[in-house]
Amino acid sequence: MNSESHQPLTGIKIVDFSSLIPGPLATLILQEAGAEVIRITRPDGDPMAKLPPYVDGVNAEHIVLSAGKKGFATDLKNPAHIEELKSLIETADILVEGFRPGVMDRLGLGYADLHPLFPSLIYCSITGYGQNGPNRSRAGHDLNYQAESGLLALSPGTIDTPSVPPALAADIAGGSLSAVVNILLAVLQREKTGKGAHLDIAMSDGTAMLLLQAQARRQATNSDPSPRGEMLTGGCPRYDLYPTSDGRFLAVGAIEEKFWVAFCETAGVQLDATQQEIRSVVQAQSSEYWSEKFANIDACVSVVRTLSEAVDSEQAKARGLYARQVQGPDGSRLDAVAVPISETFRRSPTLTPMYQCPSATDNMQ
Repeated sequence: MNSESHQPLTGIKIVDFSSLIPGPLATLILQEAGAEVIRITRPDGDPMAKLPPYVDGVNAEHIVLSAGKKGFATDLKNPAHIEELKSLIETADILVEGFRPGVMDRLGLGYADLHPLFPSLIYCSITGYGQNGPNRSRAGHDLNYQAESGLLALSPGTIDTPSVPPALAADIAGGSLSAVVNILLAVLQREKTGKGAHLDIAMSDGTAMLLLQAQARRQATNSDPSPRGEMLTGGCPRYDLYPTSDGRFLAVGAIEEKFWVAFCETAGVQLDATQQEIRSVVQAQSSEYWSEKFANIDACVSVVRTLSEAVDSEQAKARGLYARQVQGPDGSRLDAVAVPISETFRRSPTLTPMYQCPSATDNMQ
């Protein structure tokens, strides 16, 4: 682990106009590698902070996403405050914003406004559908972007029991991680050219990367992959979830032949067993039974853990996934976001306070 003065992004300043998850998570990841992040909020604070679930009276996601960041509260409708913001942006390397296309332009803070003033500024816009195209002004959230990208069609559940994805794949993979990758590329390019860039990050675009396997199959077979119809969508006995007698699930990912042979021998089923045959065998025993049965068998088999079990697991502890903590407004402690930054580049683990955003009046003095 680095000291803070030797992290790769030490000296980089980010002004973050974004809210919700995609932008704040992207800047949190960059902050973990040493960047200084200043969040721009309304005078009455970030609206997200007022939503449940609460810790110390503040939204829990807001606390962990704001940890360690500085706050700058300002009224974006006040021309004098816009000029004050430009003075702040002048000192920054990166600007991140998550408004719909055109909003920052109307405020006088669009890329076309700022680039002539600050040509080395890296300006990252994170939106649902990008800066151009027929959907550019449409409202949406993660579920919409997954639906529009084709990802949701691979696992929608059934007509009677539709399945809502548990992970914000579009927000996080399509938005946060895509933004981080492109911001870092822009930083490297600026080192060579001295010039900034406008990064157009569309969450629906970034989600398309998650369709690598499905898209390859579509082109190879000239047909769309179907839910429960393909290897990775539950259409193969080797890659599926099987219920146990105690209402839990066994995750089987025995794609390669050696793993499949090991699974079948241990479970006591034939190599050509159907999913229904395997389901009957697995469902006859408890999750504890199968956990012990496969404990020392290399067959790509896992009992589906609850979140609490995963957080408290020996693997998570060994990897230090939740070793860092964040302090809430009244002193409560929460596990920090487990961002994917190598220990080589991270700060030493400390208790990080949530940022305390000053009032707009304080900022303008």
